Amino acid sequence: MTVLHTDRLVLRPWRDSDLDPWAEMNADPEVREHLGDPLTREQCEASMVRFRAAFDRRGYGWWAVEVRATAEFIGFAGMDHVDDGMPFTGVEIGWRLARAAWGQGYATEAARAVLAHGFDTLGLPEILAVTTAGNLRSQAVMQRIGMTRDPAGDFDDPDAPEGPLRPNVLFRLARDAAAGVGAPAAG
Repeated sequence: MTVLHTDRLVLRPWRDSDLDPWAEMNADPEVREHLGDPLTREQCEASMVRFRAAFDRRGYGWWAVEVRATAEFIGFAGMDHVDDGMPFTGVEIGWRLARAAWGQGYATEAARAVLAHGFDTLGLPEILAVTTAGNLRSQAVMQRIGMTRDPAGDFDDPDAPEGPLRPNVLFRLARDAAAGVGAPAAG
């Protein structure tokens, strides 16, 4: 499996030892604020199984993210196919970090490595990003990595209950517009 390196991070395959910090992170209501209810340990374990299987099947997906200097697991970043039933298709980038890792530029750094891999290695023509309309922190990362909001693509998530999780915004970045936003991707 491909491992991505940045100046401060390693995006790597999931390890069994990631389960405890992954479950702790997904039990945090602040981390889950724009995602829905906190996840159980069993749900987190099942997600890790899905992440590993996706990589085995297609060679990319959601990497575990660790800090290079300490090998501390801080979350995930990667790409996946847009869910069926959405009003658009393509490959979507995303990230989720433990609250202690917020505000340090890690999401932007990891996202740039994922973009570089998606465009330079996989040859994707475009990468999308989606978040709730109220998730301004994630939207700021999208803007920092060169993505542009597509207001015509904004939508109500059919799987979300009525309320703040339903309105979603769509961001896009085409490969030809991505020059200079990437980071060293493989190692």
